[in-house]
Amino acid sequence: MGQNLEGVKQDLLERLVLEARQDLQRRRHLMDRDRFEETVAAYSPKDFVAALRGPRLAVIAEMKHRTPSMGELSDDYRPSDLAHAYTEGGAAAISVLTHMAGFGGRVDHLRAARAATTLPILRKDFLSDPFEIAEARACGADAVLLIVAALDPGQLRELVAVARSRGLAALVEVHDERETAAAIEAGAPAIGVNHRDLRTFSVDLGLTERLREVVPNEVALVAESGIHSPEDARRMREAGADAILVGEELMRSADPAARIKELMAWSG
Repeated sequence: MGQNLEGVKQDLLERLVLEARQDLQRRRHLMDRDRFEETVAAYSPKDFVAALRGPRLAVIAEMKHRTPSMGELSDDYRPSDLAHAYTEGGAAAISVLTHMAGFGGRVDHLRAARAATTLPILRKDFLSDPFEIAEARACGADAVLLIVAALDPGQLRELVAVARSRGLAALVEVHDERETAAAIEAGAPAIGVNHRDLRTFSVDLGLTERLREVVPNEVALVAESGIHSPEDARRMREAGADAILVGEELMRSADPAARIKELMAWSG
């Protein structure tokens, strides 16, 4: 049974990465290389990691149209409106899903969010190619998500270095001690602990409490997935998280700005 569950996890991850690569090839084919590099250079990235480090718990507010497991989260998905609401609510940064097949995302959503806010923006996707990092900056992103489980150690080190060379932060996502060690070895400036187990889709908020012990203090720590209440947020702060990443809770809220304020209310 354990082997079957591991196979499900790997099959899902491999499918999402493959879909991301297929969409990348389509976009690369349509690209004007000279114009592309001009657009990359034209944007000056904001300091994503600094935005997460403060006296209060920071909220990275995530926007996504749908997920592979939950389906559609919004029947009126407007990234610019969400960016306005998240900014008004006091988010420290915004996460934008750009994976098309699994999440209904596209790079144009980054551009729409950037036009609507001055907050740092994270591009969240199943990235595996240096081009996607440059593309993120060209669209107005300040950081990229890199998933340890989706990359081999050499790829991870390369992409963290490419992000740094492009002036972007890398938020490196982990789910256990081994992956955390790989993220640290690769030089991740920020580590995101994903509480959701892709094998069972169960959520364990205790992961942040456990992995905090092995993450150096100079590395920003982000708690991801399964955070729905001010009590959850407080628990993450007490565990040592610098920030929480919240998506589903905000996408299902009639007033996401107010919900962000509620999540932060306990800290005064």
